[in-house]
Amino acid sequence: MNRLKYFAIAVVASMLAGCDLAPVYQKPEMILPAQYSGTGPFVRAIPEDELPRGPWWTLFGDPQLSRLEARLDKANPDLAAARETWQQARDEVAQARSGLFPSLGLNAGVSENRESHHTLFHSSGGPYQERSNSYVGAASWQIDFWGETRNATREASRVAQGTAALLADARLSLELELASDYMAVWGLDRQHAVYSQTIKLYGMAVSITQMRLADKIASGLDVARAENQLASAQAADTEVLAQRGVLEHAIAVLVGANPIDFHLSPFPDRQYRVPDLPLSVPSSLLQRRPDIANAERTMAAANAAIGVSRAAFYPNIRLSAEAGFEDQGFGLASLPNALWAVGASAMLPLFEGGLRRAQLQASWSRFNEASDQYRSTVLQAFREVEDDLVLTQRLGTESKQQEAALQAAMKVQNMSLQLYTEGLDNFLNVTVAQIAALDAQIASVKVETRRLQTSVSLIGALGGGWSTHQLPTPEQTVPFGPLAYGG
Repeated sequence: MNRLKYFAIAVVASMLAGCDLAPVYQKPEMILPAQYSGTGPFVRAIPEDELPRGPWWTLFGDPQLSRLEARLDKANPDLAAARETWQQARDEVAQARSGLFPSLGLNAGVSENRESHHTLFHSSGGPYQERSNSYVGAASWQIDFWGETRNATREASRVAQGTAALLADARLSLELELASDYMAVWGLDRQHAVYSQTIKLYGMAVSITQMRLADKIASGLDVARAENQLASAQAADTEVLAQRGVLEHAIAVLVGANPIDFHLSPFPDRQYRVPDLPLSVPSSLLQRRPDIANAERTMAAANAAIGVSRAAFYPNIRLSAEAGFEDQGFGLASLPNALWAVGASAMLPLFEGGLRRAQLQASWSRFNEASDQYRSTVLQAFREVEDDLVLTQRLGTESKQQEAALQAAMKVQNMSLQLYTEGLDNFLNVTVAQIAALDAQIASVKVETRRLQTSVSLIGALGGGWSTHQLPTPEQTVPFGPLAYGG
């Protein structure tokens, strides 16, 4: 009968230990369009086709950019800090998981004790000084009947998965920032080349007006206008070089270098093209964006936290045992000096002024907040993709239009300067033509720079080739086993 009783207790305990008070987790259902509305110089993806895996920046075919991106991954301090955050999240999983195992300890003590002769209730004739030596082993285990520890572990694991997605998002953001700054430096180098050529042309115009003034066939007003044009172009070129220096310093910090020692050689002659990117169905974006993955894992963790709050309404049961030896001298390991104790305890709070209900209600509210944040993140992701698609399309058209405007402006400038040189026109028309030509050249460079930066942004909006398959599994969020003490 005793065996049957113990067996029944074991069965009941195992059934209770399988309880899970967390609600069944379900991601919010969102109605997604069949395809993107924005269009551009991009190819429609074949099913299962996506951005190429691996370094996305190789789409631009620039070895220097590839070297900088690789250097960023190794040396950027912000990215290194994000990696440590991921490691801390894994350690939180190990801490939560430790509650599933019994706690073992060993206590040893040596003491010499003396009482006062005037101690209350001291028996007459008893010793006033004694030695006490002991060593005791202890074990305790809080049985996870209601799944509190398991849900806490599950919550920490899902938070760690979200932190891994945040790490991927941080890496992608830094990579995109570096590529965008790099393209901006290229655009400034192109602008500097334009200004350098224009300054030479304006210098020739100053010489022409000065010669015509010396021959008394032009007024000093023409010379002043020409000199004003030259000085304005020089000032604009200086501003471009200042902006380049600031961006160069920003790139240095991104790759973990000291701005004092970092320098990018000018590369205005390099030609880039907007890469063709496969656009898969919008629903795949949910698996391609690390920020969406983090929002979803945050929601899953909040779901597990509800189970932790629910478990607080049920009693906690703890088993404990200790055994050892105690003696006045050193003859400890003998049966008469042995001591042991076993026991079990249960604790059920009866009244706490609404504390447990407030905690449960707060956990539900955090879950609802995480659900709303998930939907917001998804909508924001689609907005970014659509914005970049529209910008890419419009900037492509604007680039062609700007090129046509540039050709016309250069033609007018050359004709005006020729007519003025031959004495058939005044220098005011030359000034107007020069301003228009310079503005057209700078605008053309700026449009091309924006096109490249928008293509970089679109790659990021599509996830940069990342996938939820790269998220660690729950087992991979555990940094070590319960018996691992080294490493």
